[in-house]
Amino acid sequence: MKTMTCRALGGPCDLEHRAETADEIIKAQDRHLKEAEKAGDGTHQEAREAMKGRWRHPKKSMAWYTDTKQRFAALAED
Repeated sequence: MKTMTCRALGGPCDLEHRAETADEIIKAQDRHLKEAEKAGDGTHQEAREAMKGRWRHPKKSMAWYTDTKQRFAALAED
């Protein structure tokens, strides 16, 4: 297991996500941003819009995805 925060993934807070793979971490961040948006948390709105854009245009977002995967790979196991 490895840990990345919402902030490390482009969000505004220090909520920790734990997962075995970078893809799981990215999906956890997406869920977190959706939940924050539903709860009316405006501080996460910009990060939520960016994440929506990545899901809609994955080819354009490959640099963010590749960078996130590399940063995840470089993390020490928890």
